[in-house]
Amino acid sequence: MIKEELVRRSPLRGLEKSIHGGLGPGHIGVLASRKGVGKTACLVHIAADRLIQGRPVIHVSYAARVDHIINWYEDIFKEMLGRWSREEASDFLEDVIRHRVIMNFKQAGAPTEQILKSIEALIVHGRFDARTLIVDGYDFGLAEPNDLRKFREFAARLEIELWFSASLRGEDPLFDASGVPRLLAPFLEDIGVLITLVDEGEYVRLELVKDRSFPVGELNLRLNPRTLLLAEA
Repeated sequence: MIKEELVRRSPLRGLEKSIHGGLGPGHIGVLASRKGVGKTACLVHIAADRLIQGRPVIHVSYAARVDHIINWYEDIFKEMLGRWSREEASDFLEDVIRHRVIMNFKQAGAPTEQILKSIEALIVHGRFDARTLIVDGYDFGLAEPNDLRKFREFAARLEIELWFSASLRGEDPLFDASGVPRLLAPFLEDIGVLITLVDEGEYVRLELVKDRSFPVGELNLRLNPRTLLLAEA
C-alpha cells in the first residue's frame, strides 16, 4: 500500500514524462549547479524512488566521508514516509534499504577503469542486480571527456541508468548561450539528459538543458529546500 502510493504520487513520474519516458539504460543524466543548491538531494530522491520500486541502487560517492550521504537518505525517507505510522514506516524502510549499496572512492587516486571494475564486480560477481547508478561528488574539472565516455559505455553494456552531479564554480558566466554549463561542454556528447538547478530563493527550480536528441521542454519541477523533496512546480 505504501509502495504503490509513493510510486504513483512521486513528482519523478512528471520528470520521466518530460524526458520521454525517463533516462533509460545506457544513458547518463547530469544535475548541475553551484555547490549547496540541492544536487545531492535530487540524486537521493531519484535513488529513493527506485528503491521504493524494489529496484537496487548503487550510490558512488567521491566525498571524503559517506555519513552525510546516509543522512540525506534518512531525511528524505523521513519526509516521504511522514504520513505513515512509525511501525509501518520502519518495516518498509528496512526492506527498502537492503537494495542500496554505497561505495566510496577518491577520484584523484583511482583510474576510471579501476572504479568501473569494482562496480561491475559488485553487480556481476556480487549478484547485486542494480539498474541505477548514482555518482555524487564527481569533479568534472579533474576528468577528461574519455572518462565520461567510459562510464557511458559501461552503462550501455550493463544496461543501467547513470545519474551524476556536477558542481559548477568560478566567475560568471557559468553557462554558454544555449544554457550549457561551460564546465560540461567538453562532455556534452556523452551526456544524455542535462538538468541545471536554479536557486529562486524560496525554492530551487529545475531546468532541462538537454534531452538526448529530443527538443527541450519544460520540467515544471522544483526542490523544496526545507523538505529536500522534489515537487511539481
